[in-house]
Amino acid sequence: MPRHPLLGRHSDLRLLRVAYRRQRRVATLTALGYFTLFLLLSAFAPSLMTGTLPGGLSTGLLLGLCQLPVTGLALCLYECTARRRVDPLAHRLRRQAELDHRPTPGTAGGVLR
Repeated sequence: MPRHPLLGRHSDLRLLRVAYRRQRRVATLTALGYFTLFLLLSAFAPSLMTGTLPGGLSTGLLLGLCQLPVTGLALCLYECTARRRVDPLAHRLRRQAELDHRPTPGTAGGVLR
């Protein structure tokens, strides 16, 4: 009998799901939040969006061009949170699953005879 609960009921599995869900939400809300802000400004503040900046560039065009770096930021956030929170939990669970399914000495395929 293993000293820790079986993998399906393990609290680390729940922590992994929570960390992965949080990771997806942060990255998605970063990209979609900016895009939604851009759309709202386009719809409700047209005078702001058509204003010109030094160099002849309109505010709307500049904010539209900023969508690409914001999407890159969302990808970086996704990667950083994966490395910091999700990947260590996944590696620990993978190691534990390998240990749980490793046959013990004196057994054939992990089943006592």
